[in-house]
Amino acid sequence: MFYGLSKFIKTILPKQLFYRALLIVAAPIIILQITISIVFFDSLWIKTNKGMTRALVGEIKFFINAYDNEQYNKDSLTKLFSKTQNIKAKYYPHKILPKDDLERWFSPMDRTLRRELKSMFNNYWFDTTTYKNSILLKIKYLNGYFQFEVPKSRVTNSSARIFALWITLPAFLLISIALIFLKNQTRPIINLAKASEKFGRGEDIGEYRPSGALEIRKAGYEFERMRKRIMRHLNQRSEMLSGISHDLRTPLTRIKLQLAFIKDKELSNKLSDDVSEMEKMLNEYLQFASNRSSETNETFNISELISNTVKKYNNENIEFKKENDVFFNGRKNLIRRCLNNFIDNSIKYGEKIHVELKKINKNLLITIDDDGIGIPEKEYENVFKPFYKINKSRGDSKSSVGLGMSIASDIIQSHGGNIKLEKSKLNGLRVKISLPF
Repeated sequence: MFYGLSKFIKTILPKQLFYRALLIVAAPIIILQITISIVFFDSLWIKTNKGMTRALVGEIKFFINAYDNEQYNKDSLTKLFSKTQNIKAKYYPHKILPKDDLERWFSPMDRTLRRELKSMFNNYWFDTTTYKNSILLKIKYLNGYFQFEVPKSRVTNSSARIFALWITLPAFLLISIALIFLKNQTRPIINLAKASEKFGRGEDIGEYRPSGALEIRKAGYEFERMRKRIMRHLNQRSEMLSGISHDLRTPLTRIKLQLAFIKDKELSNKLSDDVSEMEKMLNEYLQFASNRSSETNETFNISELISNTVKKYNNENIEFKKENDVFFNGRKNLIRRCLNNFIDNSIKYGEKIHVELKKINKNLLITIDDDGIGIPEKEYENVFKPFYKINKSRGDSKSSVGLGMSIASDIIQSHGGNIKLEKSKLNGLRVKISLPF
């Protein structure tokens, strides 16, 4: 029971830190204002209005009794009452009380007035809505009725509006000040989250400057130290690979020159193939290690990019389906390279290829289906490992060094997405690329 209640409360609470902090600040203020308003409304406003209404009805009752006892000068008594009590009174003989009910059940003034009149009179009628500043009251008397025009100030306390104003304005003022302070406190957290997100996608964020409270600054300083360590590690790796590239290309070039002097052409060709494979492996590895290069993010039409990529193959068996033009922020050349890799594999092992682009919620879904021989389900995870080759199903090709899938996976993950392999509807392999939009 308590677990379900706690889960329900968590679902209705705001998810963002700013709104949660605002709720923590605003909730006590609102509860306090409501409590004060209820206490004021009950102890001051209602009781005061009740006393004022009771006094008014008592005065009217006194006037009617005096009018009933006066034998000679009733008009003078009526004028004197109107002048001294500021209540216009007039007697209408041979008149019937209105039958339409104009009382408002939700109005405290109407309820109090009805309660007090009911305790002293049997037949009455009143209207509090027709006139803005006065109440029209009619009370049965003999064969007619008395009509009284009473100022509303006689039955209601004018301080209620002033109280409502003074209790509302400070609440809005405090909440507005809290909004400004909370915005300043949550901004450094949002900036840190954005910097982490950009750095996770491989973008250059420049020098990050921590700000905000002490704890947030400490988290920002630790993030900046971590970022610098990672960048230093990546730079060292790039320098090392550049050195390896320079050192390996020189002996490979010498071997190529020496192979030209070998008289046995069959042996020379075999050795040349091995050297070429070594060069390709070296180039592929260098590209794999440095695919998160200095290329910056840009907003581009990914629908047009896929369409142009498919057209370059000039293959009628490749079909591309899209819903609408979709613009994506990322590294355009790396996305193109990833698509080329998967389409090349599909062409190599199949004939019909179906490429589709969809926008689902906040994700872009790119699916590439082929009718090839596919990949065993147990190998779905292994094919993304560097230098991994499948000897079964798709065979082993000398044209591949086993880095294409690894590079493609690294490119997609650097954009915050993921790749999933499935059985294709064409009975081949399906590649599902999901990118955050």
